[in-house]
Amino acid sequence: MSHESRNHQHSHGDILDLDAEVLGEHNADIVAWLPVQTPPRHVIDLGSGTGTGTFALLARFPEAQVTAVDSSAEHLQRLAVKADELGLTDRVRTVQADLDATWPELGEPDLVWASASLHHVAEPEQALRRIHDLLAPGGVLAVVELSGFPRFLPADGPAHQPGLEERCHAITDRRANERLRHRGADWGSVLAGTGFTLAGQRALTIDIEAARSEAVGRYALQSLQRIGRAVAEELSPDDRAALDQLLDAESPNHVLRQPGLAVRTERTAWAAAR
Repeated sequence: MSHESRNHQHSHGDILDLDAEVLGEHNADIVAWLPVQTPPRHVIDLGSGTGTGTFALLARFPEAQVTAVDSSAEHLQRLAVKADELGLTDRVRTVQADLDATWPELGEPDLVWASASLHHVAEPEQALRRIHDLLAPGGVLAVVELSGFPRFLPADGPAHQPGLEERCHAITDRRANERLRHRGADWGSVLAGTGFTLAGQRALTIDIEAARSEAVGRYALQSLQRIGRAVAEELSPDDRAALDQLLDAESPNHVLRQPGLAVRTERTAWAAAR
């Protein structure tokens, strides 16, 4: 792996850790909502990242073992370190795998959790059929997707360059839609078309003000830094200058000094039974 690729993975891992810290209450809420008939003994977290879902599932189902599957060795290493720190090593198995390639042996789970992962798969219908075949009779699949990357500034912010964040997101959204053709899919219909019975659907609106959590500011700063690196070449000179001010700790327009700073996004969860 190149130095640049390692830096990208490390940066993405930081964002995932902050996502877990800021949105932990919402993750736990979705896990508690899942329509499981009996507590699962074996859970698979597909596309686990650094463990946001894994640790929410371990907390909700204290008798369960979780197999965390991800393509990133660094993310899985972070997850394993966290599991060790929490004394959960004996309940977590990590498996590095590309879901577009040959699947490893994963056993027969009672619950499969796929959060923000299916839209990355080239052929999600094929992946869902594999999940269907893996699940124990009566098993449940949970699919969770964000409506898009979280927003942090008010719609009319920042005052020194209104609408800057939305223009940055317009660029990243266009690129993501070109690269990820299943982004924003109607997963309820996809699940029904791959042999599942839809057991529930839930939409959550997330709006967490910076005053509620110090982590919101760190999450906003790191996210805007990452977006800024990605979109700088396509921004106008005025927008680039305004973004530099948002990211400059010495500037009066630094992101942590922005009024109305918050994490705003929407998340939808689908539960489906075999």
